[in-house]
Amino acid sequence: MARIAGVNLPAKKRIEYALTYVFGIGLSRSREILQKLYISFDIRAENLTEKQASDIQKEVSKYATEGDLRKEILMNIRRLQQIGCYRGLRHKKGLPVRGQRTKTNARTRKGPRKAGSQIALKKKVIK
Repeated sequence: MARIAGVNLPAKKRIEYALTYVFGIGLSRSREILQKLYISFDIRAENLTEKQASDIQKEVSKYATEGDLRKEILMNIRRLQQIGCYRGLRHKKGLPVRGQRTKTNARTRKGPRKAGSQIALKKKVIK
């Protein structure tokens, strides 16, 4: 089992897709890394040699990944909140940041419906 940037890569997956399990590495960056190292996209993560795994580890370490990237993103959001810009306020309130509508939808950001509004959604019971 290959371990890169503190993440155990799934053994049965092709290496181009297994690398995407590292936070901060998507498919395009994964392919870019493998092309640079002349490693086939078709090889499975379990079939990597020690040299290939160490080469991938060195190349991945050049990018911000995992904890460092999460910390950087968190600091960027905090900075927006501190300066009081519109995006920062939206982050604080837990609302969509990028201009999406909130009258309907936005349930992911806003959370489940509040108890008061659910009463209006229930059918009236006729006695």
